[in-house]
Amino acid sequence: MSKTVELQIEKSRNLLEGLHKHLNGNGSGVTNNEVAEMEQNLKELEAANAEVDRLRDELSPKVKHMNDVWTRVKEAYADKKKTLKGFYPQERWADYGIPDKR
Repeated sequence: MSKTVELQIEKSRNLLEGLHKHLNGNGSGVTNNEVAEMEQNLKELEAANAEVDRLRDELSPKVKHMNDVWTRVKEAYADKKKTLKGFYPQERWADYGIPDKR
C-alpha cells in the first residue's frame, strides 16, 4: 500500500468515526448523506488500493526479469559493437547498424 494512500485512508476512517460519534444533524454543516458518500468513496479507495497492491506484487518479479534480460541484451550489443568496430573500418560500421562516427 502506498504510504500516501494508507495515510489518507487512516485519516478518513478517523474522521468518519468522529462524525458518527458526534453528528446529530443540528447545524454541524455535514449531512448524513455526505457521510454516507464519503464512506462509499473510502470503500472504493480501499478496494482499488488492494487491487493495485495485488498487481504490484505480480508485476515486481516480471520487471526484475525484464531488467535482467535487458542488461544481457545491452551487454551483448556493446560487446558485438566493439568487436565489429575493431574488425571493420569506420565506413562499414553503418552496414551493421552501428551509428557511431567516432
